[in-house]
Amino acid sequence: MTIFFYDKTFEGLLNAVFDAYSLKLVPEKLLQTGDIPPLFTDITHTVITEEEHAGRVWRALEKKVQKQVRNMLIHVWLSELEGSDDLLFRYLCKTFATSRKIEFNFGDADILEVEKIARKVGHEAQYIRQFIRFQKAADNIFFAPIKPIYNALPLAIDHFTDRFADQQWVIYDLRRKYGYFYDLHTTREITFADDDHLLSGKLDESLMAEDEKLFQDLWKGYFKAMTIKERINPRLHKKNMPVRFWQHLTEKQ
Repeated sequence: MTIFFYDKTFEGLLNAVFDAYSLKLVPEKLLQTGDIPPLFTDITHTVITEEEHAGRVWRALEKKVQKQVRNMLIHVWLSELEGSDDLLFRYLCKTFATSRKIEFNFGDADILEVEKIARKVGHEAQYIRQFIRFQKAADNIFFAPIKPIYNALPLAIDHFTDRFADQQWVIYDLRRKYGYFYDLHTTREITFADDDHLLSGKLDESLMAEDEKLFQDLWKGYFKAMTIKERINPRLHKKNMPVRFWQHLTEKQ
């Protein structure tokens, strides 16, 4: 068995493809540097992540496939599913091995799986756009917690930069402990040194702006007033608004 070790970054994955072609060596498994190789490993290779090599692979991919396909690959990477890097590696190698377009060859299990995972991550990004609820802090920065299944926040962040360009805000992924801060000019990635106090998904009332509690009560009242009891359909409601997001929805508190 041939094993490639790499740093578990997307650039590192592109470097693994570069090394596979350079060394004429196809790995059967990609592992993170430092992992213990399987018992029957014959050959190991450690991939050194180099920006130039990653760039060459990506530029070659731009010539081979459309932007939509490249976006699908990014979606699969952000899924963080076990084995998704092996899946992407095989997909990339199949793409470069032929002059034909392979993205619609759903008879190939790898190509079909990439499409399925990309669609799921895309749906999660759409849920983030729909179910974000901001809370206004005392310093006039709007804060929104989120805990998505997949690491889909990067796919949705441009929407909030465009939609809420006139206010400062923070959207924070509680599961992965990172987020984005918009300062009225640029959006940048941030982490909090101590984010345990955010695990509840709600700002402490001492940190809220004076009018935030009022706005929350008004929103709850509006939500209740608009509800038609005779038309309540719990099953459809949970399908359109997954229960896992309710913890951070003001109207569900």
